Amino acid sequence: MKRSVTIWGLVLVLLDQSLAQTTCDVDFAPISAADYIAAINPGWNLGNTLDAVPNEGSWNNPPVVAATFKDVKAAGFKSVRIPVTYADHFTGSSPDWTIDPTWLQRVSDVVDMALDNDLYVVTNVHHDSWEWADVSISGANLTMIEEKFYRLWVQIGETLGCKSSLVAFEPINEPPANTAADGTELNKINELFLQALEESGGFNTDRVVTLMGGGMDSIKTSQWFKAPTGFSNPWAIQYHYYSPYDFIFQAWGKTVWGSDADKAALEGDFANIRGNFTDIPLVIGEFEVNTLLEPAARRKYMDFAVRTAKKYDTSLILWDNGDGALDRTAHTWRDPILMDIMFNAVNGVSNSLSDSTTDASATEQSSSAYLFHKVGEDVTDQTATFLLNGNTVKSIETSNGKALSSSKDYSVSGGTVTFKKAFLSTYLSPTAAPGSKANLTVTFSAGADASVEIVQWDVPTLGATTSKAVSGSDLLIPITWKGLYKLAAVKMLREDGVYLFDDWTQWLGPLQQARGTYSGQWDRDGAHVIIKDAAVSQVISGKVPTTFTFEFYPRVEGNAVNYTLTV
Repeated sequence: MKRSVTIWGLVLVLLDQSLAQTTCDVDFAPISAADYIAAINPGWNLGNTLDAVPNEGSWNNPPVVAATFKDVKAAGFKSVRIPVTYADHFTGSSPDWTIDPTWLQRVSDVVDMALDNDLYVVTNVHHDSWEWADVSISGANLTMIEEKFYRLWVQIGETLGCKSSLVAFEPINEPPANTAADGTELNKINELFLQALEESGGFNTDRVVTLMGGGMDSIKTSQWFKAPTGFSNPWAIQYHYYSPYDFIFQAWGKTVWGSDADKAALEGDFANIRGNFTDIPLVIGEFEVNTLLEPAARRKYMDFAVRTAKKYDTSLILWDNGDGALDRTAHTWRDPILMDIMFNAVNGVSNSLSDSTTDASATEQSSSAYLFHKVGEDVTDQTATFLLNGNTVKSIETSNGKALSSSKDYSVSGGTVTFKKAFLSTYLSPTAAPGSKANLTVTFSAGADASVEIVQWDVPTLGATTSKAVSGSDLLIPITWKGLYKLAAVKMLREDGVYLFDDWTQWLGPLQQARGTYSGQWDRDGAHVIIKDAAVSQVISGKVPTTFTFEFYPRVEGNAVNYTLTV
């Protein structure tokens, strides 16, 4: 027997479902979408792993191991999102679109690793969104996309259908959408997803799902998302948040965050989508505070973002691509204070935070996450200012656990801690070698600790200062670091005064004008600063010599070096 299901002109001829549907011999405890979304907060993403193209391990991470989920659980996370790309695992074509059963089993096994640690799981179809399922491109074969997407989810549903109610499904990650018509098509994709789960059997009609709008962008979702009807799944809306783009992705020299305007913009985004979906559970399935960012600014961002999400009854799942929060090999968190800030904010506990520059028009940047001392200068008292948020300073100790004396080593006035010259002189002097000298932990009456790194610095030196631009590869320039192993920004200015990229940055503050973007235009490794091939090619096409000014922390006048590409 066959059954025909007509969906928007697409006729899907399906095998007898009495034979094909998954049946389960275990119990299932139904949960509402609201309770599920509340229970998963906060969550963690297994990024760049099963979602890598073409296969697990193809990007920057080895195949996942069970120990990773133990680390995530031990840290305090309640859930994991497991992104999965299926594009290179189809072994059949239309109309069946068979998926390699070995790959489906691998997905099932990884889900079980998380479940074995009592973690909630959200799993999806991930980079297929741009590999073959982009409904927004000109001439998109929507019939093929709909058929392939439907068959994909039938097979995922059959494979995972008997998993417990801790497992939720998400149709597809960040599907491109540029028009209202694209948004309408994605509403169809959401319904196809639910129809496929219905056909797949198991517990899938009772399972929580997180539906999506265009690009998983809060604005496009608010504009174009239409709730599906006729399905029994409890559902929530998932969107992603990486804003402001220039801060999160180190673009255009933005290394400061936390002004009233910054906070108002973030809160406005969260409030807008909540206002459009007042009674629907919301989850931000991806957000990130990259550990490459200046620590005081990134910690203030984390605290405010999580507290604002809580204010608007929105759960959060931290994006982590393997180079971010968790060092999966070492089983350590790269910024444990950032994690503590997040967990405290989720639980409504006030954090005290290192203060830093927030003024976008500033010409220099200060940060109380550091005490900087320049080679050649006399040691003096230095201050670090903290946003106490109702707390008080309790104690300060070194990384080896030695407590500082509140009378001899430092003094406290409100949120300002003054570190005494005599104490700092145990690490610093006019002639001390550049580098990180000590890490101090400041403990408060409640909330997360703060860190203060003592750094002796000088201006780094380059192995060369000029060369002729040659296209075809990145330019690696040897560097001797003299302080922090951090590159704050790179200014890219042609000899004729024209900005190499993005001339509109002239309207930004002095620390952002003419600056390039991390990863796409500049980078660094242990021994080099790097001009990316895209920037080299831009110099060649412009036919004008260009100076690249590499800027370091502290971001103060003079802490920069120049490299000129000629043509």
